[in-house]
Amino acid sequence: MTTTTTDQSRLPNPGKLVPELGEVGKALYRAAGNGAIPRTTISLVQLRAGQLVANTYLTVLHTGNLRAAGEPEERITAVASWRDAPYFTGAERAALALVEAVLTPNPAGQRVPDELYAEASAHYDDKALATLCMAIGQVCFFIPLALIGRPLPGVAPTEQWRD
Repeated sequence: MTTTTTDQSRLPNPGKLVPELGEVGKALYRAAGNGAIPRTTISLVQLRAGQLVANTYLTVLHTGNLRAAGEPEERITAVASWRDAPYFTGAERAALALVEAVLTPNPAGQRVPDELYAEASAHYDDKALATLCMAIGQVCFFIPLALIGRPLPGVAPTEQWRD
C-alpha cells in the first residue's frame, strides 16, 4: 500500500468553489442539533461513520468533538467495538447500529431491517428518529469531501484548503 504524506488538502477550498456549501452545512448542523437527540449521540454516530469509511480526518474531528464535550477516553475508544463494549446506553447502541446499517451493505436483505427499526423506535420517538437520520445524513454529506479532497486531520477547515 502506498502512503501519501502532504501538507495540504488535494482539493481547493470547496467553500470558495461552491459558496452554497456553507449554507447547506449550517442547515444540516441545525437539523441534526435540534435537541431531539443528545449531541453526544450525534458525535458517537459521526465518529462511527468516519471509522466505517476509514477516513482519518473525520475520525480525528469527531474524536476531538467528543473529548471537548468531556467524554471519557474509554467511550471514545470503544466506538470501534461498540457491540461488546459496556460503555453505551441502549439508545446509543441503536444509533450506532443504524449508522452501520446505512453505511454497510447487507447482502442478505435490507440495510435497515424491521427489527433494527423496531429497536431504534423503542428508544427514540419519531422526531428523534428523523433527527438521527439527519445526523447520519450530515456526516454522509461531508464524506465525499473528506475522501476525495483529503483534508488534513486535526487542521481547521479554514486553515487548510489550498486556494
